[in-house]
Amino acid sequence: MGPIEIITLYIAFRLKHLVCDYFLQTKKIALGKEEPFSDGGMKPLALHAGCHGIGTLLLMLFFAPSLWFLGPVDFLIHGAIDKTKTLIVRKKGWTTDDTPFWWSIGIDQEAHNYTHLAYIIIVAIYCGIF
Repeated sequence: MGPIEIITLYIAFRLKHLVCDYFLQTKKIALGKEEPFSDGGMKPLALHAGCHGIGTLLLMLFFAPSLWFLGPVDFLIHGAIDKTKTLIVRKKGWTTDDTPFWWSIGIDQEAHNYTHLAYIIIVAIYCGIF
């Protein structure tokens, strides 16, 4: 795997994120995953994080099949990032009228981006680029 493949993998991760976070996430999932687990928030969060995990699994099967396990890892990490954001927003009582609410969304998105960067570094190390 060379630099072109690494850039392609980065673009593929960004597209995966766009598709899973925006095109495949329904209003019901988006709102439901924000609910406490006791109120049914686990299923929507699992569906959303599962979409990301499957996307990462497919990318790994194409780019580095031996690293397939990053799919389930992404399921866990994506869910943890989203739930952490939700817990902080709820604890602080932020709404869409509050600037920190929007900051939390930006931080959430960057956390996912850095997670993808970590996966790319793992692939690069595995392929002997570093």
